[in-house]
Amino acid sequence: MVTFKQYFRQSATYKIFRAFNHQFVDFVTTLGAIVQNGIMTLKYILMGQVEKKELFDQCVRFGISSLPITLSIVGMTSIIVTSQVAAEMVKQGGGNFVGLLVSILIVREVGAVMSGFAIISMIGSSLASELATMRVTEQIDAITVLKVNPIRYLFVPRVLSGILMMPVLVIIASAFGVVAGAVTTAMTTELGFLAYFDSAWLGIYMKDLSVCMLKAVAFGGTIALISCSCGYQASGGAKGVGLATNKAVVWSLIAIVIWDLIFSIAFFF
Repeated sequence: MVTFKQYFRQSATYKIFRAFNHQFVDFVTTLGAIVQNGIMTLKYILMGQVEKKELFDQCVRFGISSLPITLSIVGMTSIIVTSQVAAEMVKQGGGNFVGLLVSILIVREVGAVMSGFAIISMIGSSLASELATMRVTEQIDAITVLKVNPIRYLFVPRVLSGILMMPVLVIIASAFGVVAGAVTTAMTTELGFLAYFDSAWLGIYMKDLSVCMLKAVAFGGTIALISCSCGYQASGGAKGVGLATNKAVVWSLIAIVIWDLIFSIAFFF
């Protein structure tokens, strides 16, 4: 029996089972920590227990520091899409709908989603590595010893800054993307700015703008919460910091896609 057990533990089946079990336990643990931290963070926000100076610093970090890369990603995506769509639509006699198509695409999807990806790459990874470093260097333990709640001190200003600043970023990035589409259309086709914007206004409704803002709020809060939670749960020195940062980026990307799917089904199906 002992020999069979030894052979079984050396088999590929057992190794696959162990790997799957480890991933499943890690998934459940991480999800539980995110939900628990989110509930505690929301409680402190609703109670108004927010460090205003720290909130201001995080808003500057979340909004102003990330603006250049956000505009770059959204603008380049708009240029790429418009350069491939505009000329073909003009050939097919649909030039009057180029602005409408591009503006709907930017407002409904590209502005929010690409801004979310930019925030994850710059701010989300930074938040995760920052809290992970504080965890492995025992700074969070020191905060707890001083009778300061880590969730209130670390999570609340970061998550609230994401909720407040992400809609602002999305508005600016979406406007920039629509203008970039207009410039690209004027350079690649005979359509002028006036024809582009005339058709653009026809396709944008208050519903699109409202859903875009709701999506931005959900994206900003989720990215900040996941990044902080993954960093907060880190362990194991420098390697743990890297793993926590990697987990924060992966989980945030998946969460953004899931949120986008939920909003699409809820409002546009």
